[in-house]
Amino acid sequence: MKRLVLCAASLVVFMSAALPVQADDLMQAAQQRFKPIPSAVPAVKGNAITHEKVELGKMLFFDPRLSASQIISCNSCHNLGTGGVDAGPTSIGHAWQKGPRRAPTVFNAVFNIAQFWDGRAEDLKAQAKGPMQASVEMNATPTLVETTLSSMPGYVEQFKKAFPQEASPVTFDNIAKALEAFEATLITPGSHFDQFLEGDANALNAQEKEGLKLFMDKGCSACHNGINVGGEAYFPFGVVAKPGADILPPDDKGRFAVTKTASDEYVFRAGPLRNVALRAPYFHSGQVWSLKQAVAIMGTSQLGQKLTEQEENAIVAFLQTLTGEQPRIELPVLPPRTDATPLPKQ
Repeated sequence: MKRLVLCAASLVVFMSAALPVQADDLMQAAQQRFKPIPSAVPAVKGNAITHEKVELGKMLFFDPRLSASQIISCNSCHNLGTGGVDAGPTSIGHAWQKGPRRAPTVFNAVFNIAQFWDGRAEDLKAQAKGPMQASVEMNATPTLVETTLSSMPGYVEQFKKAFPQEASPVTFDNIAKALEAFEATLITPGSHFDQFLEGDANALNAQEKEGLKLFMDKGCSACHNGINVGGEAYFPFGVVAKPGADILPPDDKGRFAVTKTASDEYVFRAGPLRNVALRAPYFHSGQVWSLKQAVAIMGTSQLGQKLTEQEENAIVAFLQTLTGEQPRIELPVLPPRTDATPLPKQ
């Protein structure tokens, strides 16, 4: 009798192993459209990510002396404590000027096809150079930034460690490379959605799964897909119906300013939705403070559909599962200025 029980148990185990596992349809569909954020720092083209570059880049990211006024740092507009963005609709730059667009998040930016809302910077190196030189942002010049950093022995030593093969490593290009190396580490893996994509069917609750299904079935994932749930292509804002001028300012024609092609008017890079619940206000104009309202606007403007309140709530619930593990950054102690360090400019 005992032998029979053992044989029956063995048969059950054998049959369980032999039968194909039925994949969850929703999970399978999601895995075809999206990818989880890896836990390892991704490689960056043309810029080896080393510990020394990352440490230097972190110092530069938090140093306001990269700006002419010496009060604005990269972290001023891309605050690592508030989702990689600042807290206002558009950033405040040199001499209290307001920027024309909402600051994009620096978190997971390494996965985007290009940087800025209009994609005018091909990578994070190119992006890093832009704000330092923009008169409405940090209002510096490459020469001023190089002179400032070269005046501090602590920085000179850090640049030698990060770029050991170069005789004079304190250059504007190397500043951008170090910033890129640090920003490449600012990834947010481990979200509930990542866990779902990796096979944990219980990582999302019923409402979140409903929201994910709606997100795919309604057509949201046609623009917002891939590893960053967006950021991989360009699309018109207002495919079906343009939103009001407060949300879509008529003077900001998006990618048209880069390509000068008529079909690129009001075309923008699809916003990456990772950590979107942390980043109000929304859109490039920064005029929508509610994630639910943003979902409703996208439904009417991009899909031509008025979503029900239940659908909006479900999609918002799904979007909240995109919040990953936030980077834990220890603030660097910056090298002190010297008598040779340029004074702030107003």
